[in-house]
Amino acid sequence: MTPAVLLALLGLIDASFSGFRAHAGRDARIRKHRATARAALRGLAVGAVFLLAPALTAALALFTASDRAEMFRTLAAGGLGYLVPLALYAAVVLVSLAAYLTLPFRASTLAVVIGLGPLTLLRPLAIAAACLGALLNGGGAPALLVGAIAGAAVLCVEPTVHRRWYRHVQ
Repeated sequence: MTPAVLLALLGLIDASFSGFRAHAGRDARIRKHRATARAALRGLAVGAVFLLAPALTAALALFTASDRAEMFRTLAAGGLGYLVPLALYAAVVLVSLAAYLTLPFRASTLAVVIGLGPLTLLRPLAIAAACLGALLNGGGAPALLVGAIAGAAVLCVEPTVHRRWYRHVQ
């Protein structure tokens, strides 16, 4: 699998979680599986649309380059550099999520408080590290541009879903 496919999958999963976070805490019902699934799907849909921006930026860079093969190698190297910090971040999130889902109530609450909560706040830093990784791995300015647009896209999903569907929900 190419870095682009893995990054797209990671972005879509993140978008789904963003939709969930936009809805979380806004529904006092005990059984809210449908509402939670709907929120995650809304995040996924918004994320899919937003992630078209970096894909189109990469395609534009590729098709306007004088040496397309070299641009492809540059973007692939940048994509790999972008993927490494995000994969590490995603692994830590998965461990926290697994702890939340499998541990008893008190321990799972602790997993949210010391794991998932702070990790959500660290998302912009993880994206900044990914942009730096894209640059340092040989992606140069084109990969940095695509990475910055991708980072902005995933960070905009949660506020967009919140404003569109959950702003007035109480």
